[in-house]
Amino acid sequence: MTLSSLFLPALSGLLLGGSLIVAIGAQNAFILRQGLLREHVFVLCLVCAVSDAALIALGVAGLGTLISTSPLLIAIVTLGGAVFLSVYAVLALWRAFHPQALRAATSGSGSLKAALATCLAFTFLNPHVYLDTVLLVGGLSARHEGAARLAFAIGAMAASFIWFFALGYGARLLQPLFARPAAWRVLDVLIAVIMAALALSLYLRFFSGGA
Repeated sequence: MTLSSLFLPALSGLLLGGSLIVAIGAQNAFILRQGLLREHVFVLCLVCAVSDAALIALGVAGLGTLISTSPLLIAIVTLGGAVFLSVYAVLALWRAFHPQALRAATSGSGSLKAALATCLAFTFLNPHVYLDTVLLVGGLSARHEGAARLAFAIGAMAASFIWFFALGYGARLLQPLFARPAAWRVLDVLIAVIMAALALSLYLRFFSGGA
């Protein structure tokens, strides 16, 4: 398998991972806040990204392998993933028409220990992280085999590293921009378009019998 043949799986994983992670929730709000305060930014971004990577690896190595042995399960996951992404696209589009500016706190949290505890709680106590990484990314990885599946996983993992470090270190630059509701509208529209495109590709694959 050539490097060029691994590009599309890696890109697919990158776009999927990016679409799932770029949503304003407790974890992202916390990283943005710490970035604005410039407190423990590197460690916290690394913890978030490595946690995502570990969960993705678990899904790809375990669930992805299990599903790949069953055409029925592949079809179910493909259709389920398409529906799931469709719902995310609709929700993102809904947010675009109901924008809310994220107000980051202006006072620090203190110790690294306290910040890590908060970060880990936001990461592992959120049920959506398991749905996104272990089930959805792991399940959809079953559409690829061998090196292509690894490339898909690496792409999804790369999305987490890119997003968290960009959010953490770019926070001060983003603060004036994302104080405006219009900025959230543009971001959510972009998320909706990417998710809808991925969902459409899965629907086409499923109904063409290529699931």
